[in-house]
Parts: sequence; structure tokens; C-alpha cells
Amino acid sequence: MKDIYIFPAVFLKEEDGYSVSFPDIDGAFTCGETFEEALFMAKDCLELNLDTVDEIPHVTDIDKIKLNENEYLVMVQADMLNFRKKNDNKPVKKTLTIPKWLNDLGIEKKINFSKVLQEALKEKLQIN
Repeated sequence: MKDIYIFPAVFLKEEDGYSVSFPDIDGAFTCGETFEEALFMAKDCLELNLDTVDEIPHVTDIDKIKLNENEYLVMVQADMLNFRKKNDNKPVKKTLTIPKWLNDLGIEKKINFSKVLQEALKEKLQIN
């Protein structure tokens, strides 16, 4: 799975704000009172939907998307790595092996082994 996806969204300007739909993703709808709010909600909607599908949908060529009056095409980016970091923080138990002397020293110094492992993994994977 890639980390970044960009999908076209159709923004419909209405009296009370904007409605948003994604032509390539069935059932992906959202809205906002302002354009900025609708754009924020569109990103959230896209990420939620992409996180639940088994296969990422094909992105329709923007030239093939027909717009009606008061509709605007907006490209919306989903950053799935950041989405997963924010939303999938359930702890996972890992079994690992370290030398006894290192374990004893860590306990003596009151080191949080889980925290150190997380920090080291983030550094190694170049995740901020």
C-alpha cells in the first residue's frame, strides 16, 4: 500500500455550504459550511474510506468527470501514513531478546523499554 493517494472530489456549492462526493469511491460523501471546512472534511472522508477498502479504487481521469452547474472538481490528497499514525495506536505486544546485562542496566536506570523501542523504530523508519 502506498502512503499518499490523490483522488478527484466533486464540490457542489449550495445555499448553506458545500457538499462533496468522490466519483471513484461508492458512498464517500461529506459536506462543510465553508469551502475550507468542506476541504478538511473531504480529506478526512477520503482517508476513512481508503482505510476500509480491500483494494484502492482506480482514479478516473479528470477529463472524464462531467460537472453540473455549481460543481467544482478539487483534487484531495490522502496521507495514509499520517492517518494510520493518528488512528491506529492500539498497543501490540512484541517479544524480543536482549543481553541480560543490558536488560539489568535498563531496569536499574528505570528505562521504559517500550518507549525506547518505539523511538528507535521511528528513527530507523524516518518517521517524525
